[in-house]
Amino acid sequence: MGEFAGVVGRTVAESRPHFETPPTAPPGSPDVLVIVLDDVGFAQLGCFGSTIATPHMDRLAANGLRYTNFHTTALCSPTRACLLTGRNHHAVGMSTLANWNTGFPGSRGHVRHEAATLAEMLVDAGYNTMAVGKWHLTPTDHQTPAGPYDQWPLQRGFERYYGFLGAATSQWHPELTYDNHRIETPTRPGYHLTEDVVDHAIEFVRDQISAAERKPFFLYTAFGACHDPHQAPQEFIDRYRGAFDDGWDRCREAWFARQQAMGVVPPGTVLAERNPDVRPWAELGPDERRLYARFQEAFAGMLEHTDHHIGRLLAYLDEVGRLENTLVVLLSDNGASSEGTEFGTLNCVRYSNRIPEDVADNLAHIDEIGGPRGYNNYPTGWAMAGNTPGRLYKQYTHGGGVRDPLVISWRAGIGDTGGVRTQFHHVNDIVPTILEVVGVDAPDTYRGVPQLPVHGTSLAYTFADAGTRSRKHVQYFEMLGHRAIWSDGWKAVARHVQGEDFDDDRWELYDLEHDFAETLDLAAQEPERLRRLVELWWAEAGRYDVLPLDDRVVERRLAPPVPGSLRDRDTFTLYPGIPHIGPESAPDTRNVSHAIRAEVEPAAHGVEGVLLAFGGYSGGYSLYVKDGRLTYEYNHAGTRVRVSSDVLLGPGWTTAEMRFTRSDDTGGDVELLVDGEPVGTGRVPRTMPFLLSLEGMDVGCDRLTPVSDDYRSPFPFTGGLRRVTITLGADRPAVDGGALTAQLARD
Repeated sequence: MGEFAGVVGRTVAESRPHFETPPTAPPGSPDVLVIVLDDVGFAQLGCFGSTIATPHMDRLAANGLRYTNFHTTALCSPTRACLLTGRNHHAVGMSTLANWNTGFPGSRGHVRHEAATLAEMLVDAGYNTMAVGKWHLTPTDHQTPAGPYDQWPLQRGFERYYGFLGAATSQWHPELTYDNHRIETPTRPGYHLTEDVVDHAIEFVRDQISAAERKPFFLYTAFGACHDPHQAPQEFIDRYRGAFDDGWDRCREAWFARQQAMGVVPPGTVLAERNPDVRPWAELGPDERRLYARFQEAFAGMLEHTDHHIGRLLAYLDEVGRLENTLVVLLSDNGASSEGTEFGTLNCVRYSNRIPEDVADNLAHIDEIGGPRGYNNYPTGWAMAGNTPGRLYKQYTHGGGVRDPLVISWRAGIGDTGGVRTQFHHVNDIVPTILEVVGVDAPDTYRGVPQLPVHGTSLAYTFADAGTRSRKHVQYFEMLGHRAIWSDGWKAVARHVQGEDFDDDRWELYDLEHDFAETLDLAAQEPERLRRLVELWWAEAGRYDVLPLDDRVVERRLAPPVPGSLRDRDTFTLYPGIPHIGPESAPDTRNVSHAIRAEVEPAAHGVEGVLLAFGGYSGGYSLYVKDGRLTYEYNHAGTRVRVSSDVLLGPGWTTAEMRFTRSDDTGGDVELLVDGEPVGTGRVPRTMPFLLSLEGMDVGCDRLTPVSDDYRSPFPFTGGLRRVTITLGADRPAVDGGALTAQLARD
């Protein structure tokens, strides 16, 4: 509340009122629409060279500008942290993913409140703020029915939110959050998340302009596409049947030729050599070619399907007269992903758990690719093509990981439509660009908290001048130990090998003004320039909380809960009717002995249903009753083990229990008990150490996809269910990333 400037007397006749004036955006302020694609590489949009149909995004480019020297952080959460704050990602606490807090300032797994988001800045400047789609800026252990909520979208400046909080979700059966609470996934035939996200974007805009027509809006639209799983309606996938049968090598060459013809790459650009982990298409057998082409067809179908719904959103804005003065910013969060491995996968949970792929088995399920049971991701060869003409992929600081498509369109404000801009810019430059366009200054203090300075450089100066030099002069990069620094056209970059000494990393040097694709390493010819750039990297690292360097992955995945957090306990009591719990905020039963104990009353004849379920098609476990028998099933990324009781459950209140005793780092023994008496035993030879599923936990049902093929979701328990208690043992092994990785490789 502002200071009262009126007069308060004994009566109203002796007083003078004062009315607070709500914040009002500057006259003529444009609406702002930011569209974020996921894992879409530099070459994968039609307007950046691909043959995938993206007509609506291409039309944005034709009515605006394409930026061909735009860069991100190489990973999703850090890019989003930069995109929404205008600061470098380590400086705001997001070194890698929101999944991980390592206890150091640059790696808290959330955005510091010293870095107000664009939504927080604009809502205080008279904008309505709305977000739909992927968030991935809330610590995963905060995604519970009790929060904490301070890093959810509504607590970071957005007034409305609809989407999913985590990194990835099924497009057919997503985990959905509406404002500050979980909701049930719609069950209508043909449901797909991308369509749903755009429906809600249109709904939010409709509601806003109906109630406050003169008030501008900021709409943040972040798609799950094209992160795995690559899922789309079959009609979109079928449009590409046979389109990629020539393979990734010819595809890459064709896309590069299109980039040259379109001016997306400068004259003289050389296509980077094949990535070392990609086999030539000509060396593949016919079964591999057939399977791998289908994976790419699903990706292409998903991207075109997303473009179709972007077109719906743009058409609506045009219909209601808002598109003309809407600043549209469209980008991808990082390069195309190699997380599908050399072989591609029908279940992306396998990648997370280092489970080898079997081409023959995947080929037997080829028709599931893109559908509700396919949690598929394409082979690295297609990611290489997607990052044409650059090297490597998402997670790396070479061009393939950090150079991404950017399109900016603003009919009322950009005259040079269809142009290409080549100035070097970074995702942290988007916030200062938008602030300059709308006429708002970043606050020095926000809600009483002193603010970090905005680190980015507005690129609005490029709107009217294609040839001007870049006003940005330095940008560091760091991701999982990979490092790079760009300064005035020169780039030093080091690819790090996990577990090796950082001092042994070999730095490469590229003149990006004349070597767009990083093909000619000048480190030997220019040692002094390289030395200065490496020293500059260390200075920037110290300035922006990049240190300590940390290449741990396994250790981060298996780190114990943050002390004092909601998961920092050994016993969890869950009650029926609670909403769905996200996969990384549910009780952590990985690699530890544990017990699941349910208090039930199976009195009526035919009582059945799920007592507790974690996961779905992609993996997980379920404790349920069917045909009168207590049953436990463990789904190891599609390979299932089922243990059922020897006796039928009797009438009256009873306890139904599953005890898992860990016998080694990859398996354990299962015992079922009723009222403390053993009724069944079995063995799970191998458990998943890192990620159980993309889906989380339900009590009294299995809401999304079923863990077990023995029932259909949601399979609610039809008897009495008081509570379910999960108790974790004390035998969780100390985390030894190298040893565990080696053991999984041997298995």
